[in-house]
Amino acid sequence: MLNRLLGFLTAATLLGLAWASFGQASEGVPTASFTPVGGETSIPYGWIDFCNRHADECALGKLNPVDVHLTRQVWKTLEDVNTLANSAIAPISNLEHWGTTLDHWDYPVDGKGDCKVFALFKRKLLIERGFPRQALLMTVVRDLNGEGHAVLTVKTDRGDFVLDNLADDVRAWNATGYAFFKRQAQDDPNVWLTLGGSGAAPQEAASR
Repeated sequence: MLNRLLGFLTAATLLGLAWASFGQASEGVPTASFTPVGGETSIPYGWIDFCNRHADECALGKLNPVDVHLTRQVWKTLEDVNTLANSAIAPISNLEHWGTTLDHWDYPVDGKGDCKVFALFKRKLLIERGFPRQALLMTVVRDLNGEGHAVLTVKTDRGDFVLDNLADDVRAWNATGYAFFKRQAQDDPNVWLTLGGSGAAPQEAASR
Protein backbone atom coordinates (compact mmCIF):
# COMPACT_ATOMS: atom_id res chain seq x y z
CA MET A 1 0.00 0.00 0.00
CA LEU A 2 2.83 2.41 0.81
CA ASN A 3 4.38 1.68 -2.58
CA ARG A 4 1.06 2.44 -4.27
CA LEU A 5 0.84 5.71 -2.38
CA LEU A 6 4.35 6.64 -3.42
CA GLY A 7 3.47 5.82 -7.01
CA PHE A 8 0.38 7.99 -6.78
CA LEU A 9 2.43 10.87 -5.50
CA THR A 10 5.05 10.73 -8.23
CA ALA A 11 2.88 13.27 -10.00
CA ALA A 12 4.70 15.87 -7.92
CA THR A 13 7.99 14.72 -9.38
CA LEU A 14 6.59 14.83 -12.91
CA LEU A 15 5.67 18.45 -12.35
CA GLY A 16 9.36 19.25 -12.38
CA LEU A 17 9.62 20.00 -8.67
CA ALA A 18 13.33 19.31 -8.44
CA TRP A 19 15.64 20.73 -5.83
CA ALA A 20 17.94 21.98 -8.59
CA SER A 21 15.31 24.56 -9.51
CA PHE A 22 14.98 25.89 -5.98
CA GLY A 23 17.39 28.75 -6.62
CA GLN A 24 14.75 30.80 -8.40
CA ALA A 25 14.02 34.31 -7.18
CA SER A 26 11.85 34.47 -4.05
CA GLU A 27 9.74 37.47 -5.08
CA GLY A 28 6.05 36.96 -4.47
CA VAL A 29 6.39 34.15 -1.93
CA PRO A 30 4.84 34.43 1.55
CA THR A 31 6.68 35.43 4.68
CA ALA A 32 6.07 34.41 8.27
CA SER A 33 7.56 34.92 11.69
CA PHE A 34 9.72 32.36 13.46
CA THR A 35 8.23 30.22 16.21
CA PRO A 36 9.62 31.13 19.67
CA VAL A 37 11.67 28.18 20.88
CA GLY A 38 12.54 27.31 24.46
CA GLY A 39 14.56 24.62 26.16
CA GLU A 40 14.49 20.85 25.94
CA THR A 41 11.33 19.00 26.90
CA SER A 42 10.02 15.43 26.95
CA ILE A 43 10.07 13.35 23.77
CA PRO A 44 6.59 12.24 22.64
CA TYR A 45 6.05 8.53 23.20
CA GLY A 46 4.96 8.25 19.57
CA TRP A 47 8.35 9.40 18.27
CA ILE A 48 10.11 6.82 20.47
CA ASP A 49 7.69 4.21 19.14
CA PHE A 50 8.45 5.32 15.57
CA CYS A 51 12.21 5.14 16.16
CA ASN A 52 11.94 1.60 17.52
CA ARG A 53 10.66 0.55 14.08
CA HIS A 54 12.57 3.03 11.90
CA ALA A 55 15.96 3.29 13.56
CA ASP A 56 17.56 4.72 10.41
CA GLU A 57 15.28 7.76 10.72
CA CYS A 58 16.52 8.54 14.19
CA ALA A 59 20.17 7.42 14.48
CA LEU A 60 21.52 10.46 12.65
CA GLY A 61 23.72 12.07 15.28
CA LYS A 62 24.10 15.83 15.40
CA LEU A 63 23.22 17.79 12.26
CA ASN A 64 23.94 21.36 11.22
CA PRO A 65 20.70 23.37 11.35
CA VAL A 66 19.51 24.32 7.86
CA ASP A 67 16.58 26.48 6.76
CA VAL A 68 14.97 26.03 3.34
CA HIS A 69 15.54 28.89 0.90
CA LEU A 70 11.94 29.76 0.07
CA THR A 71 11.30 30.45 -3.63
CA ARG A 72 8.19 30.25 -5.76
CA GLN A 73 9.15 26.73 -6.84
CA VAL A 74 9.76 25.62 -3.26
CA TRP A 75 6.41 27.06 -2.21
CA LYS A 76 4.64 25.17 -4.98
CA THR A 77 6.37 21.96 -3.90
CA LEU A 78 5.15 22.45 -0.35
CA GLU A 79 1.61 23.10 -1.55
CA ASP A 80 1.62 20.09 -3.89
CA VAL A 81 3.00 17.66 -1.31
CA ASN A 82 0.54 18.89 1.32
CA THR A 83 -2.47 18.56 -1.00
CA LEU A 84 -1.42 15.23 -2.49
CA ALA A 85 -0.73 13.59 0.88
CA ASN A 86 -4.00 14.93 2.31
CA SER A 87 -5.93 13.36 -0.57
CA ALA A 88 -3.97 10.08 -0.57
CA ILE A 89 -4.48 9.07 3.07
CA ALA A 90 -7.83 8.12 4.60
CA PRO A 91 -8.13 9.78 8.03
CA ILE A 92 -8.73 7.48 10.96
CA SER A 93 -8.15 7.79 14.70
CA ASN A 94 -5.23 6.11 16.44
CA LEU A 95 -7.60 3.86 18.42
CA GLU A 96 -9.64 2.82 15.36
CA HIS A 97 -6.52 2.24 13.32
CA TRP A 98 -4.25 0.40 15.72
CA GLY A 99 -6.66 -0.75 18.41
CA THR A 100 -4.73 0.96 21.19
CA THR A 101 -4.75 4.26 23.04
CA LEU A 102 -0.94 4.25 23.00
CA ASP A 103 0.28 6.80 20.48
CA HIS A 104 1.47 4.99 17.36
CA TRP A 105 3.47 7.00 14.78
CA ASP A 106 4.12 5.47 11.38
CA TYR A 107 3.88 5.87 7.63
CA PRO A 108 0.57 5.11 5.82
CA VAL A 109 1.43 1.46 5.24
CA ASP A 110 -2.24 0.65 4.61
CA GLY A 111 -3.33 4.00 3.18
CA LYS A 112 -4.87 5.18 6.46
CA GLY A 113 -3.73 7.22 9.41
CA ASP A 114 -4.18 10.11 11.80
CA CYS A 115 -2.38 13.45 11.91
CA LYS A 116 1.03 11.98 12.77
CA VAL A 117 0.86 9.62 9.78
CA PHE A 118 0.08 12.55 7.49
CA ALA A 119 2.92 14.65 8.90
CA LEU A 120 5.49 11.84 8.77
CA PHE A 121 4.56 11.00 5.19
CA LYS A 122 4.89 14.64 4.09
CA ARG A 123 8.29 14.75 5.80
CA LYS A 124 9.32 11.63 3.90
CA LEU A 125 8.14 12.98 0.54
CA LEU A 126 9.92 16.30 1.01
CA ILE A 127 13.18 14.61 2.01
CA GLU A 128 12.92 12.49 -1.15
CA ARG A 129 12.61 15.74 -3.10
CA GLY A 130 15.84 17.06 -1.65
CA PHE A 131 14.62 19.12 1.29
CA PRO A 132 16.99 19.08 4.29
CA ARG A 133 15.52 17.00 7.09
CA GLN A 134 16.80 19.56 9.59
CA ALA A 135 14.14 21.95 8.27
CA LEU A 136 11.26 19.42 8.50
CA LEU A 137 10.17 19.20 12.11
CA MET A 138 7.41 17.13 13.68
CA THR A 139 5.39 19.47 15.89
CA VAL A 140 2.79 18.93 18.63
CA VAL A 141 0.01 21.52 18.95
CA ARG A 142 -3.49 21.97 20.31
CA ASP A 143 -5.97 22.57 17.50
CA LEU A 144 -8.95 24.92 17.28
CA ASN A 145 -11.08 22.42 19.19
CA GLY A 146 -8.54 22.25 22.00
CA GLU A 147 -7.48 18.73 21.01
CA GLY A 148 -3.98 17.33 20.66
CA HIS A 149 -2.79 17.46 17.07
CA ALA A 150 0.43 17.04 15.07
CA VAL A 151 1.66 19.01 12.05
CA LEU A 152 4.86 19.31 10.07
CA THR A 153 6.76 22.57 10.51
CA VAL A 154 8.96 23.64 7.59
CA LYS A 155 11.65 26.11 8.63
CA THR A 156 12.54 28.53 5.85
CA ASP A 157 14.60 31.67 5.52
CA ARG A 158 11.28 33.54 5.31
CA GLY A 159 9.74 32.11 8.47
CA ASP A 160 8.08 28.93 9.76
CA PHE A 161 5.24 27.33 7.80
CA VAL A 162 2.95 24.41 8.61
CA LEU A 163 1.75 21.45 6.55
CA ASP A 164 -1.47 20.20 8.12
CA ASN A 165 -3.91 17.41 7.27
CA LEU A 166 -6.77 19.67 8.39
CA ALA A 167 -5.98 22.27 5.71
CA ASP A 168 -4.77 22.01 2.11
CA ASP A 169 -3.28 25.49 2.29
CA VAL A 170 0.29 25.79 3.57
CA ARG A 171 0.06 28.37 6.34
CA ALA A 172 2.34 30.46 8.51
CA TRP A 173 2.56 28.78 11.91
CA ASN A 174 0.91 31.76 13.65
CA ALA A 175 -1.94 31.88 11.11
CA THR A 176 -3.28 28.47 12.15
CA GLY A 177 -4.88 29.56 15.42
CA TYR A 178 -3.21 26.57 17.11
CA ALA A 179 -1.34 26.60 20.40
CA PHE A 180 2.18 25.27 19.76
CA PHE A 181 3.78 23.15 22.48
CA LYS A 182 6.81 21.22 21.30
CA ARG A 183 8.77 20.23 18.22
CA GLN A 184 11.97 18.53 17.15
CA ALA A 185 15.27 20.39 17.34
CA GLN A 186 16.89 21.12 13.99
CA ASP A 187 20.23 19.63 14.97
CA ASP A 188 18.84 16.40 16.46
CA PRO A 189 15.45 14.79 15.69
CA ASN A 190 15.57 13.01 19.05
CA VAL A 191 15.71 16.28 21.00
CA TRP A 192 12.40 18.09 21.46
CA LEU A 193 12.04 21.76 22.38
CA THR A 194 9.26 23.73 24.04
CA LEU A 195 7.51 26.40 21.97
CA GLY A 196 5.99 29.74 22.91
CA GLY A 197 2.34 30.00 23.92
CA SER A 198 0.20 28.26 26.48
CA GLY A 199 1.98 26.12 29.03
CA ALA A 200 -0.77 23.48 29.22
CA ALA A 201 0.31 20.05 27.97
CA PRO A 202 -1.63 18.81 24.92
CA GLN A 203 -2.80 15.23 24.62
CA GLU A 204 0.07 13.15 23.26
CA ALA A 205 -2.35 10.81 21.51
CA ALA A 206 -3.29 13.32 18.83
CA SER A 207 -5.73 11.59 16.51
CA ARG A 208 -7.23 14.02 14.01
